Amino acid sequence: MSPPKIDRAGVAPELRKLERRLFLRNSLSLGGLSLLSGCALDDNASVEHALSLMSRFTDRMQALLFSRQRLAREFDPSRITHPFPFNAYYDEGDIRLVETSSWRLEVSELVSDKSPWSVARFRTLPQKRQITRHICVEGWSAIGDWSGVPLSVFLQHVGADLRAKYVNFRCFDDYSTSIDMATALHPQTIMALDFGGNPLPPAYGAPMKIRIPTKLGYKNPKYLASIEVTNHFPGGYWEDQGYDWFGGS
Repeated sequence: MSPPKIDRAGVAPELRKLERRLFLRNSLSLGGLSLLSGCALDDNASVEHALSLMSRFTDRMQALLFSRQRLAREFDPSRITHPFPFNAYYDEGDIRLVETSSWRLEVSELVSDKSPWSVARFRTLPQKRQITRHICVEGWSAIGDWSGVPLSVFLQHVGADLRAKYVNFRCFDDYSTSIDMATALHPQTIMALDFGGNPLPPAYGAPMKIRIPTKLGYKNPKYLASIEVTNHFPGGYWEDQGYDWFGGS
């Protein structure tokens, strides 16, 4: 008899909340919460408030340490992981497919050119290859071979306001995440169209994935549908459920 199928989308948020409460208890035992007065560990609202304060502090510290000149390690092709694993908040059999020829990336908010972009149009821009390590918050990592348009090149091409605070990504599998502008302009942040020298397969995010080797895996959205340049904090799918927003690796 095969094991029952787990609803990852439904279970994961509750597991994350439990993990965060356990983390808070462990932090308290180490004295890490001595300054968070009024935090009752048997009160969910109090726990969530304390964790939110800690998460925002972590985000600020990571942002201060981040540098556009500091690069993630790149590897020799012999180090590429085969097969590169599939990962999402659903099973691989539930991937939502989009016809590449009809796909268009929507562009909105603080940009001069809001016209949609096809894959063919993206391929007219400069392309960059990187062999970098994908680090998942679940504790595993894998090295992949990605190629695509540097996000900084695209943002400049569409006349994005590079003084804006955030770049937000929405995906056609209902996923979303966002990054700060400094990360968007990092030279290794690319709009990946290819994996291993071939067009992205569905498992890896076809037609387009945002590849950010300076971030944890959940900050690397697949199946991109739209991009927004904004000064309004966008949050994200996992970030709204308690994951750190900055998500540096």
